[in-house]
Amino acid sequence: MQEFLVVVNDEEQYSIWAADSAPPAGWQPTGHRGTEQECLDHIEQVWTDIRPRSAR
Repeated sequence: MQEFLVVVNDEEQYSIWAADSAPPAGWQPTGHRGTEQECLDHIEQVWTDIRPRSAR
């Protein structure tokens, strides 16, 4: 089973990334990892305002 990381960028937008590779430039791990669905569920709970930070 593949493990994923929850990552966030400077605009506070969230995504998931395969845990066995480094996130792309501009994205930082949040510390949450798990299955794809676990990561997506976590993002749904924490990312309540999907507008980029600069648009808020």
